[in-house]
Amino acid sequence: MIDEKVKEEMRKLIEKINLYNYHYYTLDNPIVSDKEYDEVYYKLVDMEKEYDFIFPNSPTQRVGDVVLKNFKKHKHEHKLYSLSKVRDFDDLEKWVADMRAFDKHTDFALEYKYDGLQLVLEYENGDFVRATTRGDGNIGEDVTLQVKTIPTVPLKIEYLGKLIVQGEGMMTKTAFKQYNQTAEIPLKNARNGVAGAIRNLDPKETAKRKLDFFCYSIIYCEKKFATQLDMHNFLIENKFNVGNFFFICKSAAEIEKHILEIGAKKSHLDIDIDGMVIKVNNVSPREEIGWTNKFPKWAMAFKFEAEEISTMLKDVVWQVGRSGKVSPTAILEPVELAGATISRATLNNIEDIRKKDVYINSRVFIRRSNEVIPEVLGLAEKYENSHVIDEPKTCPCCGSALVKKGPLIFCPNHDGCKEQIVSRLTHFVTREAFNIEGVSEKTIIQLYNDLSLRHFSDLYKLTKEQLINLEKFQEKKAENVIKSLEKSKKIEFSRFLYGIGISEVGIKTAGDLAKNFKTLENLQKATFEQIDEIEDIGEIIAHNIFDFFKDEDNLQEIQQLFEVGVEILAESGLTSEKFKGINFVLTGTLPNYSRSDMTKLIESNGGKTSSSVSKNTNYVLAGQDAGSKLDKAKALGIKIISEADLLEMLKD
Repeated sequence: MIDEKVKEEMRKLIEKINLYNYHYYTLDNPIVSDKEYDEVYYKLVDMEKEYDFIFPNSPTQRVGDVVLKNFKKHKHEHKLYSLSKVRDFDDLEKWVADMRAFDKHTDFALEYKYDGLQLVLEYENGDFVRATTRGDGNIGEDVTLQVKTIPTVPLKIEYLGKLIVQGEGMMTKTAFKQYNQTAEIPLKNARNGVAGAIRNLDPKETAKRKLDFFCYSIIYCEKKFATQLDMHNFLIENKFNVGNFFFICKSAAEIEKHILEIGAKKSHLDIDIDGMVIKVNNVSPREEIGWTNKFPKWAMAFKFEAEEISTMLKDVVWQVGRSGKVSPTAILEPVELAGATISRATLNNIEDIRKKDVYINSRVFIRRSNEVIPEVLGLAEKYENSHVIDEPKTCPCCGSALVKKGPLIFCPNHDGCKEQIVSRLTHFVTREAFNIEGVSEKTIIQLYNDLSLRHFSDLYKLTKEQLINLEKFQEKKAENVIKSLEKSKKIEFSRFLYGIGISEVGIKTAGDLAKNFKTLENLQKATFEQIDEIEDIGEIIAHNIFDFFKDEDNLQEIQQLFEVGVEILAESGLTSEKFKGINFVLTGTLPNYSRSDMTKLIESNGGKTSSSVSKNTNYVLAGQDAGSKLDKAKALGIKIISEADLLEMLKD
């Protein structure tokens, strides 16, 4: 029998180590050096060996020496509920109003919605006795030994009554990165990392991943609480890790303010969250508000739009762009992501494919954020029927032998490759370029097939009689196209430069070139160095511009445009300097102006426009269906204006 005095000494050592662990892991505020910690820890280890006695809550037992053959099932004493979800502020405000109907004075607790693995922890007489996965809400898996290895799970608490708490097993981004630096098989993401760790039958493997546990709910406690805030403070008193975000909000507007702030900076957090959780703070009305079969009515999750998901990569198609570059596009099993059905995603080039280690018939991770084209991130799972993506040797359109330039491949058949020609002509007629109304990509293909349309100048040689003879072309439509072609002959320099399709020259770059060189003749004579020194034009784009005007085919194409009557108008220059030193970001659809026209209006009055919201943004001009830029502007406190507001500013 072990002496009671020895037991007491061991208890004190355990208490001291647990306190050190709490400050180190939960509070991120160490109170002793590593050397001091080791002295206390190994003294306990030595005593356990000497007396052949170990307390169940000893921190030395976190290492997980027992390998399980399988997981035991455990029935939850209290059913676990999920949360109802909203994705917009209108629905959130309606829910807040509904809750106020039950208790007009209640406020609301706001917390992170963690994106990890849900766990239930049980305590009796102050001792940690069991950990269970959520399972189906009624029965979960007993993962006690695995969860014991998590430093932020207290093995001993001050409260001596029966306690059941709920929280999230998490792998921080820091721990994820550190693990992958030495792992033989790198983890795909932090969420998979924690799920795989908790469900590993060898707890030693769990311990290697340095998990955390964030506690956010009390499922059962003999102690009664008046508010969610009281529960939160109780968890802190018992040294649970509750994270660093908990707010009591008085109104829907206050909730929304915090959600916008977190939405703008969530990518910089060290943990993954996929939304926010809002609960009625007062406990007393919860019983009356009630539950559905699946979730409590007095709690709600505001879900951020998903940015990452996995799906099957079914095929890769190689497409020819207007510059001749042949690029791969992933064909996906359709999946809902960030408010859209995604069936295609970007794969930059063959080197990108090899680096990401993706295959036909493999499951891949894709990401879509800020309304941009979805991108394949990497491999999620490879199967027996997965196979390598081959690099094409011939053009998928015209069959020409492809030319490789670094990681990029090109079709050299500039004048004979249908996809290149159709792509160039479709770009030429767009609103931001020559703005030829009534001519779509479908029309361009029809003109290519039936009237041998090949060059920009061929458009201006079309006659009304030719168009009327085409399928689906009535007399009125033919007349309108001819009128639009005639009107488009007089064009501003910037739109001309954008329309002729210089590789990687967008609307803004075309505008910068027009401002700096004033005339086409000046630009054609410019040296590479003169182009490269323009702000926001990098070396690669400068080479594209310089090379474009040294190519005889391009010069001939431009000359043919002049021969059919195209005339470049002088840039209008500054109308005023009312917006001098003011930076605007445009988002959404404006009622009366296109984005390009509004950009010109702003810049002609001395202002600047940018594609992204930052602390340097003065105004965000928001139209209908404004996206994430509007949310970020709200979070950063940037003034949001309408089209009418901007026009009023010009009057003033």
